[in-house]
Amino acid sequence: MNPVFRKLLLAGIASAALLSGTSFAADKLPVIASFSILGDLVRVVGGERVSVTTLVGPDEDAHVFEPRPADVKAIAQTRLLVTNGLGFEPWAQKLAKSAGYQGQSVVASQGVKPRQLPAEKGHQHAETDPHAWQDPGNVVLYVRNIAAALAKADPAGASVYQAHSDAYVKELQTLDAWARAQFAALPPPKRQVITSHDAFGYFGAHYQIRFLAPQGVSTDMEPSAKEVARLIQQIQREKIKAVFIENMSAPKLLAQLSKDAGVKVGQTLYVDALSAPQGPAGSYLQLMRHNVTQLAAGMKLN
Repeated sequence: MNPVFRKLLLAGIASAALLSGTSFAADKLPVIASFSILGDLVRVVGGERVSVTTLVGPDEDAHVFEPRPADVKAIAQTRLLVTNGLGFEPWAQKLAKSAGYQGQSVVASQGVKPRQLPAEKGHQHAETDPHAWQDPGNVVLYVRNIAAALAKADPAGASVYQAHSDAYVKELQTLDAWARAQFAALPPPKRQVITSHDAFGYFGAHYQIRFLAPQGVSTDMEPSAKEVARLIQQIQREKIKAVFIENMSAPKLLAQLSKDAGVKVGQTLYVDALSAPQGPAGSYLQLMRHNVTQLAAGMKLN
């Protein structure tokens, strides 16, 4: 067993043993979501019947996340583990295995048609882009899968989970229609954006926007000087002014790139993580509305 996971396992077991006689949040169904966006979807579908713990919280980066002893303890107490899949959080299954987790699991992205990454981009996710939630149509599948998993773990609440997921699907459809309207007036030459890392592939394909990024789909992959120089040349050649930093990315690289290219960095976008609850992207719906608003405004400057 990996020494790090062994240490986590022992610490988690010790903590869980101290709490073994404690009921979990007034008998609500305990659920663990791998990261903050999934946590929000589980809370929406589960409502008052669930108690949700998120491993990677708001403004945190799942790409470089390292599990803690408290995470082992949480998994030992949960009855449902919800992950994104598509290679987004390979550490989640390792953590569950190390904790001896025997409960139910669901991959929220099941049924999504994966986007294949360009062969020339190096990354840790093989050939699959994991950021499927950037297309609201995919999130419809997410909430359906979550509702089915919750109903299996808590059959008495099946009708509640179904009703919540049905209502949320309508909200997603409303969001999608609104987003399309925001971009409708932008001609193709203006539909170009620079972001920190390549996380908007599904969004770009859905709304027909071209996204460029100095990093690949994972924030732990640093671009070469040659790749950055090529991107600067492209920004200048195509006069791209829509440049954005993401909330869970280090801003230094993109700030230097924008300086060298002579363009101004726009408002923060939220991609792999929500903001704090009081921030502009405290939920998935708020995240999407914030991003769409900022992107549309930025592209108008191109």
